[in-house]
Amino acid sequence: ADVIQCADDLWASSVAKFKRLADLADFDDDRVRGSFIFNGGSATGRASSYGAQLHNFSRSCAKEPLAVRKAMIKGKPIVPEFGSAVTEVLKGMLRPSLMAPRGKVLVIADWSAIEGRVNPWLANTESGEKKLDQYRKGIDPYCVNAAQYYGTTYEEIYNEYHDEGNKTRRNAGKVQELALGFCGGAGAFKAFGGGLFSDVEVERAIKVWRRNNPWAFEHGNALEKAYMLAMRHQNKEFPAARVVYMFDGVHLWYMLPSRRILCYPFAKVDGDSVTYAKAAWKPAAGATEWPRAKLWKGVAVENCTQATANDILRYALKELDDLYFEIVAHVHDEIVIECDEKDADKVKRRMERVMTTAPDWANGLPLEVEAEIKTRYSK
Repeated sequence: ADVIQCADDLWASSVAKFKRLADLADFDDDRVRGSFIFNGGSATGRASSYGAQLHNFSRSCAKEPLAVRKAMIKGKPIVPEFGSAVTEVLKGMLRPSLMAPRGKVLVIADWSAIEGRVNPWLANTESGEKKLDQYRKGIDPYCVNAAQYYGTTYEEIYNEYHDEGNKTRRNAGKVQELALGFCGGAGAFKAFGGGLFSDVEVERAIKVWRRNNPWAFEHGNALEKAYMLAMRHQNKEFPAARVVYMFDGVHLWYMLPSRRILCYPFAKVDGDSVTYAKAAWKPAAGATEWPRAKLWKGVAVENCTQATANDILRYALKELDDLYFEIVAHVHDEIVIECDEKDADKVKRRMERVMTTAPDWANGLPLEVEAEIKTRYSK
């Protein structure tokens, strides 16, 4: 076991990232540049990373990175909240290795449950509006899900989580939302839920959530119907709630509420489904043709949701750039601005105002932001 643990520590990609970051940093100011690829995710238009690859940094993050660093230097035992193994400690120190220069701070802000809000908003159904009302009223949808599943009150689950610190039942409601919002089934549920549920409980949890959230499958079915109709009726537009599909005979296009257009390249109907060329840099070794992917309702919902969330990000980045704020990073649904320490509170308030103001095309989409002022990058 010790040998295996040592091998895991040595081979972990998180360990290699420290040297990679050091190698990428410019000599004169220790900054890493050129790390973001615009439109790197072709199906959604989201940015991807190169070199530093901030998008796949571990979510583990030391709460007291300076204390951990001092203990590491002095060779003292370290028992952070996420484990004492060397690999786990280093994973938790990866984000804090990115720091603001002396006299400056990082204002880190990200949208709260952005995909959970965008998804029912795109569905544009009566039951979808009920889900959005939970966000508008400050109601925790995960607690709502858990209360429905366990047959108890919202207040009981909420107090159990916030007052007693017991996350078990609320986490069950969170798993329901994350696994089933994109039309997933038992497989997705188990992938998100781990050992939280038995097979019998999984089936019941799925039924309860779908019964109370019909908007999800209604949205998926509408998208599927629209893109299948588009594939069979060339050069005609087929709307599905807030999204529009069109097939030009070669590529399947879809337009978002922002009017941004995305593509499933070289699409074709294979039996009762649609396939398209995968947006990979190159085929796998030995492949005789370009790899293809299957489009189904879950993929369509996920792509539309993530692409629209990216439009919200793009809009906010443009607004913040117009205010001459120094944006140093943006990762998924998070924006990081560097500013003078004395201006931090003002910048934080302005960021929150910009990021919670939806663009005109997203009227009715409730947005909420969580922002912090830090000297080191954290999650």
